Amino acid sequence: MSELSTENWMAILLVIALFAWGIATFLFSNITVKYLEREMAKEGILPPVWDKGIGGRIIMYSMVIVTNKAAKSSPIDDEAILRYIRKKDKKLAFIYIITTVIFLIIMFTVAYLYGPES
Repeated sequence: MSELSTENWMAILLVIALFAWGIATFLFSNITVKYLEREMAKEGILPPVWDKGIGGRIIMYSMVIVTNKAAKSSPIDDEAILRYIRKKDKKLAFIYIITTVIFLIIMFTVAYLYGPES
């Protein structure tokens, strides 16, 4: 049985981080974002029009939830988000941000160490 090289270990870590990030994104968007947007729609607040299918608002929602404060100028309604968050939304937002950061760190490390030489 051959031993795994450092490059193979990094690839394994990258795949694990990718799956963890994907699961966290799926859970956060389907549980928290849908709940928040449904509650805000009852108030007449619609999702941002600039985010048609891209999903850029998801990271903004998570940052508002984790920091627990509204920005002075924001393309989303921070106060409405803070009104409707639940305990599980805070946990999911924290997990989403942590997995995103871990995935990006590993991805850029792999790209730096094993990417093209030029």
